[in-house]
Amino acid sequence: MKPLETHETPGVPFRAVLLSVAGLWLTYFVIATLRWEIISAQNAVQMMQLRAIVTVAGMAVTLVLWSIIRLFDARSIWVKALAALIVAMPVSVLLAHINDYVFSEMNAYFMAEAEQVFPDTSGNIFVDTRTGPDSTGDDRGTVGSVKIPPPPPGADAKSKMGGVFGYLRPLSELAFSRYFMLLAWASLYFSLLAISQARLAERREQRFRSAAKAAELRSLRYQVNPHFLFNALNSLSALVMTGKASRAEAMIQTLSNFYRHSLADDPTSDVTLEDEIDLQRLYLTIEEVRFPERLVCNFDIPADLLSARVPGMILQPLVENSVKYAVSAVTRPVTINISAREEFDRLVIAVSDDGPGVPEGASHGFGIGLANVRDRLEARFGSDVILSSGPIPGGYRNEIRIPLTRNG
Repeated sequence: MKPLETHETPGVPFRAVLLSVAGLWLTYFVIATLRWEIISAQNAVQMMQLRAIVTVAGMAVTLVLWSIIRLFDARSIWVKALAALIVAMPVSVLLAHINDYVFSEMNAYFMAEAEQVFPDTSGNIFVDTRTGPDSTGDDRGTVGSVKIPPPPPGADAKSKMGGVFGYLRPLSELAFSRYFMLLAWASLYFSLLAISQARLAERREQRFRSAAKAAELRSLRYQVNPHFLFNALNSLSALVMTGKASRAEAMIQTLSNFYRHSLADDPTSDVTLEDEIDLQRLYLTIEEVRFPERLVCNFDIPADLLSARVPGMILQPLVENSVKYAVSAVTRPVTINISAREEFDRLVIAVSDDGPGVPEGASHGFGIGLANVRDRLEARFGSDVILSSGPIPGGYRNEIRIPLTRNG
């Protein structure tokens, strides 16, 4: 059984991070390009090239942001949110400076071609060509069909304060827009992280369930071996005490083969129906030493079902009950029948005998064997099993119905 891996830590794969960052900035590139084409198609190729540089730089800077906030993956959501709010501030300012630097030459070009330049927050340039008053005498001028409002009172005085405020205002607006853009990506990243944590919890739960099921199967399987060994040793003791040395020797050899066969497999794994039937043949051979005149065995297993998979030693308690409550309870010959058939993609295995059935007062020991079989079947297949047991005309019958699975 593989050890449980409990040291895993949740995290978003780098591929998913890279795709989310690329998706964010490619969306920005497409929207900004379309906007420029709608507003002004001037220098479209040059603007697209510069915008591509800003996009690549934005991806790199966003990955830097990720490398910092991922340090808080194991913290609470409030700590992660606070970290994103704080770290995104300097990162957004850096993006604004990069954007301004990349578009600086283009800004200078437009300023040389026009009287006024109005930069927006995405690196796009609005140019006021100031063609003069229109036919109505409005001295505000126009840009195409979009009117530009006149400068507010005191604008000339403010412009004399130097270029500091004129530089910081568009830069701060650009940084502000990039800040919320980065926060949107951080929210997406935290959502991916939450999904990763949920999936890790599911995997851990499944591993613990598998471990618990394996432990249950192993425990139930090991309950069979001591019970059978106790009965076999009692039989062997009886043979020795009655002076039947040759039968005792044959029983010891068969018992050795039985345990070599039964202990060779993983107690939690399935075996082929052929192996299970061979094991029961060995067991019945051992019991034939005790009851040479009374025990008759009959096997009816179709060849096409020999490769069907069943839990190891699942028939042992049923066959053992038939020997204990049918063969040993009477002095006449008793036939134990073991058969298998396929019905609607299900494997049906029956163990029956023509003995007297279950005598009064035998329900406790008889029920333990059936309970063991039922528990093992339910642990292996869930509720998709049927175990029926009861008297039939002229004997007793146990029947198992499980999903039919084969090798390969």
